[in-house]
Amino acid sequence: MANVETIFQGEHEQVCFFTDPVSGLKSIVAIHNTQLGPALGGCRMWKYDSTEQAVEDVLRLSKGMTYKAAVAGLNLGGGKAVIIADPKKDKSEALFRSFGSFVDCLGGRYITAEDVGTDVNDMEYIFMETNNVVGVAETHGGSGDPSPWTAKGVLEGIRACVEHRLKKSELKGLSVAVQGTGNVGRHLVDLFAANGMKVFICDIDRKRCEQIAEAHSGKVSVVSPDEIYDLDVDIFCPSALGAVLNEKTIPRLKCEIVAGSANNQLANPECGDELFKRKILYAPDYAINAGGLMNVSIELEGYDERRANRMIRNIYYCMGAILGHSAQENLPEYRCADRVAEKRIAEISRIKGRYKGQAKPTFQGRVVRR
Repeated sequence: MANVETIFQGEHEQVCFFTDPVSGLKSIVAIHNTQLGPALGGCRMWKYDSTEQAVEDVLRLSKGMTYKAAVAGLNLGGGKAVIIADPKKDKSEALFRSFGSFVDCLGGRYITAEDVGTDVNDMEYIFMETNNVVGVAETHGGSGDPSPWTAKGVLEGIRACVEHRLKKSELKGLSVAVQGTGNVGRHLVDLFAANGMKVFICDIDRKRCEQIAEAHSGKVSVVSPDEIYDLDVDIFCPSALGAVLNEKTIPRLKCEIVAGSANNQLANPECGDELFKRKILYAPDYAINAGGLMNVSIELEGYDERRANRMIRNIYYCMGAILGHSAQENLPEYRCADRVAEKRIAEISRIKGRYKGQAKPTFQGRVVRR
């Protein structure tokens, strides 16, 4: 029999544990904040060393989703799910359908999607048990894999960073070190190479890196996961797991800009302060990697690819505004991004709360239709 346990911790609204011995599912859903709307965030499948590690990850990721949705201008809250299992060995129809039934019992407070270790095929099984899932196949009215859209958004954010710091209007000739060549990372490599950049890549799967490099005919160089921090490049692009910017790695960086798709890149806030002191421009991760979230969010109203492209272009302007505030106020970029997110949450929540339990105001006059 499946078991559901709900706990409340800190600033999160709800944290649920779900276990199903029959399918082998062990999952956690964290709902951080729903003041702007239902919590939307991907389902990460990972072989965590402990339940405590999984809890820490889902709490950090779900909070990041709240800020990501707020900065992106979406009427969504922040949530995240993790499945404690090996994505290479433990996937099954029963496991994902069991997870889908778990999501469904939350009554629409949480909407799931792809993340590290899961893909559109897994979403199809989840979709059999709940409508509270996005990133499903196009045949079901979905948008499919959000990874290419995340990569497109990161590219837009990097353009803004390059203009701000390097005073260049194009990316051609610049060098970039991509840490991680998974779903998003490999799309970023393609985009960087297409823009004439000199690309260095690393991944725990070296064979995958070598295949990518071979496909780009010498335009991409492979280095080891440890060497990636020491490269003298214009841009360091973290696109794997989080906490890669820490006390040990930051002193090794020789770049002008840190901008990538990974979530929770800073091991702690002090690391963001340290990057600022070293005059390394940091693109706040949740602001620059919001393209995938923007894309799948459109499914909730009826997917439109043209609208997705238009929304993702806004990452360029959003990042430019954050960098402008940072320069004007002499504050680390991540602090400015936090201010933008928190200000929007507070203002929109106040508007919603003002009319809670009351009839919304009516406006007199007539509508002229052209």
